[in-house]
Amino acid sequence: MSRYRLRYDLHTHTTFSHGKGSVEDNVKAGISKGLASIGISDHGPGHITYGVKRRDIPVMRSEVNRLKPLYPEIEILLGIEANIINPSGRIDVTPAELKQFDYLLAGYHYGVLGENPMRAMGIHLKNFTINGWLKKSTKQQKILNTELTVRALYENDIKILTHPGDKGAFDIKEIAIACADRGTLMEISTWHDWLTVEGIKEAARTDALFVISSDAHTPERIGDCQGAVKRIKAAGLEYERVVNLIVE
Repeated sequence: MSRYRLRYDLHTHTTFSHGKGSVEDNVKAGISKGLASIGISDHGPGHITYGVKRRDIPVMRSEVNRLKPLYPEIEILLGIEANIINPSGRIDVTPAELKQFDYLLAGYHYGVLGENPMRAMGIHLKNFTINGWLKKSTKQQKILNTELTVRALYENDIKILTHPGDKGAFDIKEIAIACADRGTLMEISTWHDWLTVEGIKEAARTDALFVISSDAHTPERIGDCQGAVKRIKAAGLEYERVVNLIVE
């Protein structure tokens, strides 16, 4: 029987946003799971409820730098999960702030007002009610959500697109084509249900590559891959296209 584990987990949260553990807690958990690398990637500062405080970005950088020599058995990286909402493609992290991070994640979330707060609130309200509550979508919603995502992919150097398809209607194939073109990995999350089995199938019709993330909000969930592996199997995705999955 095959055993599955992650080579690295680049999407984990700490108390700097709405995680439950410290940076060091996550590092220790990563070591216990046998990870080669652990990434700390709290929510971007544009999120009005649990975004990282801008003043804490250099504090996080200092903490990661402090821990590196203490835990040489694991690579410790600092990223951020930026928020997608702006029609310009801009994200909620400034170019100066980006220099503090080793990599950039980005995804669509509620609770981000961006460049045009009224427009953003309208998008969130439709996605939350029509897609979230009623489990339906409109053609206009799908086009708008997809355009926001694709524009962000082309305007930024995004390493991982987080939980694509979550919280709204999206054209996954169109997004996957953009990810393949930009070299952005599509996340198969074990915290969210996205990518779904159908979403994986749709994205797999392109040249996109995938990554599993725990999106851990507690240290014990770091390195978790089982839910993602189950969906990968159901979708018939080749394991080789998941860049951090180890099959033993």
